[in-house]
Amino acid sequence: MKGVTARPGSATAWALSGTAWLVYAFFYAPIVLLVIFSFSDDRNVGRWGGFTLSWYEQFIDHSQLQNSLWVSIRVALLSTVISVVLGTLAALALERFRFRGKRVFDALLYLPIIIPDVTMAVMMLLFFSEGIRIAEMLFGLDLTKGFTTITISHIAFNISFVSVVVRARLSGMNEQLEEAALDLYADRWRSFRYVTLPQIAPGIAGGALLALTLSLDDVVVTQFASGPGSTTLPVFVFGMIRRGVTPLINAVSVIMLAASIVLVILSIVTQRLRTGETGRTLGDRLRRRSDSSLMG
Repeated sequence: MKGVTARPGSATAWALSGTAWLVYAFFYAPIVLLVIFSFSDDRNVGRWGGFTLSWYEQFIDHSQLQNSLWVSIRVALLSTVISVVLGTLAALALERFRFRGKRVFDALLYLPIIIPDVTMAVMMLLFFSEGIRIAEMLFGLDLTKGFTTITISHIAFNISFVSVVVRARLSGMNEQLEEAALDLYADRWRSFRYVTLPQIAPGIAGGALLALTLSLDDVVVTQFASGPGSTTLPVFVFGMIRRGVTPLINAVSVIMLAASIVLVILSIVTQRLRTGETGRTLGDRLRRRSDSSLMG
């Protein structure tokens, strides 16, 4: 019957609840253990030796860890800003315009999401190696892999993820709002600024958060594109694991996890506030423009 939903029986409800708790335990039990053992006073990561904050103190005093953290933050922020701009423009081009080669461009845009990370890393390595060789041969430039090559590599795969998120937001947007703005004598730029942009802002924020997270967590592509003096935090931690696992790695992982959680919370709060503001201000803006055009 329409509008009527069936309620599961007691046995089914217990089974569904138990399955849900098992799934949550599977997801979050490793995280809880990671946080607990990051405070262990024993160098063995799987054995509790008493509560201590020494591993976090070592992280603060470790100059190489701090340098790699600063490199990761700089790369993540710069690559996120550039990839958000390019990814949003690509999404607008694919959703709002028709042009020759659109399907080819759409397929190429999805390649960084589909191909394995190792393949992407080898591609970037060959690209930078040949590019540096050609630049040295033609222009005499002494270029090396480093911060710039890492940033370009992160932009290369982040554009696709941002574009997918923004396109999902654009596809669910009511195009009649843009048409109404144009009918009220707004040009293309004003229509985008006052109508389209506020509507897709949650998608842009989500794409930026995804790009920032992927940039901060990437290891494979970064390892192939990095050079001397430009090691990011995940690559440095991966190198530490080869020499032996200590609770210092647990402490670093907890700090990165806390930063990711903060970013997610900020994104959720921003999207909710943005959605509420859009609903209130969009009608007011169109109403004011309609009144001003009638008075003019």
